[in-house]
This record gives sequence, C-alpha cells and structure tokens, in this order.
Amino acid sequence: MTAPRNCVQTITIPIRWGDMDAQGHVNNTVYFRYMEQARIEWLDAVRQRSGPFPGQGQVIVNASCTFIEPLEYPGTVEVRMFLEAPGRSSIESCYELWKDGRKHAEGAAKIVWIDLNTQRSAPLPDRLRSPQP
Repeated sequence: MTAPRNCVQTITIPIRWGDMDAQGHVNNTVYFRYMEQARIEWLDAVRQRSGPFPGQGQVIVNASCTFIEPLEYPGTVEVRMFLEAPGRSSIESCYELWKDGRKHAEGAAKIVWIDLNTQRSAPLPDRLRSPQP
C-alpha cells in the first residue's frame, strides 16, 4: 500500500525546441529541470504565504525519474508535485509529468532542510508540514 500524497503544486511549462536531444525528444536531464521548477515555485509560494526562512534552506540529497514515454516538441508539459509525510528534517517530493492527457514520467526528490551556517540538517519547519499548495 502506497502512503498518501498531497498535491501541492501544478505548473505548466512550454517545451522548448532546445529541450530536445539528437533523438528528437526531450533530453532526460530536462525532466529534472521541469521537476525542479515545480519545486522552486512551490517553495516560493510557501515563502510568499508565510515569510522567509532566515538562516535556513534546503538541499536535494537524491533525485530519480522513471521515463514512461518520450516528451516531444512542440507542446506543454504539466508538472504535478506531491509531498509525502514529512520526517524530522526531510520530506519526499514526488512528481508526475503529463502532456496531452498522458503521463510521460514520474519522479522524486528528497528535500532535506538545513542550517545554512553549519550546512547540517535542521528540523523541518512546521509550515512545510502543511499540505497547503
């Protein structure tokens, strides 16, 4: 049984011609950029809603992507971001990449909260534990 996830962000990104590789589809590394953009926009929304995190930040300690079907230019990719249950200092973010009603990829990135001065993990702020988008 899969743990429940909360959808916290959905964005659309135009696929650029330059996102493609020699095979004629979006390069694998660009999928990670699409997921990163959703994550950054989510964090920006949290900051706008509840203020900055002085002296704190985040790092990604691992990231993965399962490529289901190639994305191709032209078009728009919809990136859906979900959060799993938070831990003490980290939270797993999960992603689905959709185009034209079909899921093309799914991925994940573990976000670890850190103290920027020590570069060590720090307790995840309560406002990041909320399922709000």
